[in-house]
Amino acid sequence: MKLRIATLGAILAGLTLLVPGVQAQTPAAGIVLAGAGATFPAPLYKKWIAAYRKVEPTVVLDYKVVGSGEGVKRFLADSVDFGASDAALSDEQIAAAPQGAVLVPATAGLIALVYNLPGLNGPLQLRRDTYAALLMGRIPRWNDARIQATNPGLNLPDREIVLVARLDSSGTTYALTNHLSVASTQWRDRGPGTGKIVRWPAGTMLVRGNEGVAARVKLSVGSIGYVEFSFAKHLGLPVAHLENKEGHYVAPSDGVGEATLAANLARIPANLRIFIPDPDGADAYPILSLSWLLLKERYTDQVKAQALKRFVNWGLQEGQQMSSELGFIRLPSDVVTRSQAALSRVN
Repeated sequence: MKLRIATLGAILAGLTLLVPGVQAQTPAAGIVLAGAGATFPAPLYKKWIAAYRKVEPTVVLDYKVVGSGEGVKRFLADSVDFGASDAALSDEQIAAAPQGAVLVPATAGLIALVYNLPGLNGPLQLRRDTYAALLMGRIPRWNDARIQATNPGLNLPDREIVLVARLDSSGTTYALTNHLSVASTQWRDRGPGTGKIVRWPAGTMLVRGNEGVAARVKLSVGSIGYVEFSFAKHLGLPVAHLENKEGHYVAPSDGVGEATLAANLARIPANLRIFIPDPDGADAYPILSLSWLLLKERYTDQVKAQALKRFVNWGLQEGQQMSSELGFIRLPSDVVTRSQAALSRVN
C-alpha cells in the first residue's frame, strides 16, 4: 500500500508540472491578475503564462486550477479578475455577473477515453452504444460480447471494468455527458443526463481534475476514464478509437482535432457559446469541446483591464502556436477573429 501511494504521488507530481496553480512572485510595481477555473486547458494556460512573462514581465497571472464549476462560481462572485470554463455561461449566469460577462473562446480540445489494459494487442474500438453502456455501468467485464464485436482480434481479458470519473464540478464532464445525451438514446432516456456533475454508477472511482483521472487510470489495471487529450498524451495512456456519427472509428490526435473543428465552423453562433455534442464529418472525432475565458465587461481598474486584454489577445495569436505540442486544437483564424471581437467589448 505504501508503494502504491508513493507511485500515485509520483504520477500526480508529474502532472502537477502540467497543471499547477500558476503563480509567480510579484515584481515591484507589477500588475497581478487573478484567475480560476478549468483543468481542461490548464496545461496550455500554464505555457502561455510562462511565455508571457518574457513579453510583459510586470504582469503576473495567478491562475488557480479548480475546475470549471468552481471557476464560474468565483467569477460570478467577482472574487477573481477572470475565470475559465469548458461549459459556456448560461443566460441566467451572464445576467448574474456583477460587472457583466464576456465569453472568449481561447482553445479547444478532444475528450479521450483512456484505459489501462496491459498486454492488449492493439487499440480498443468502441461503438457509440457500447461506450455509452460502459459509462452507465451496464457492461461489467472487458471480454463482454459487445466489446468483442468491434475488437475481434484483441485479447480482451476476463477482468472487471473499473470506471474513473470526476468528483468535482467539471466542464469536461459536461462536454462528455452532453455528447452522450445526443449520441445515445439509452443515455438520454435512462442515463445520468447532462451536467458538470452527474450520478455515476455505484463503484465508480471519483477523483478531482483531469490530472486526477489520468493518474488514477495510469495506476488502476482494468480501468477506463475520460480526460482532455493532452493529459492522455502527457502520460502516454492508450486512447479508445470511438465511432463517430458516420460510423467510422477515429482516434484523438492533433490533426484530427483541428480538422473536426474546421468542419463544424458553420455551427458556431454569433454569441460564441458553441456546443458541438456530435460533430459532422466522415473523419470527425465525436467528443470535442471549446474552452472559454470569462472576462468582465466592465473593470473598475483600467490598468488591470488593459493588461488582461493584452494577455488574452497574445494568447489568441502567438499562444495558439503552442496548442498542438500539448494536445490542444489551434483555433481557426475565423474563430480567433471572432474571439478578438468579443475581447473588444471588455473595458
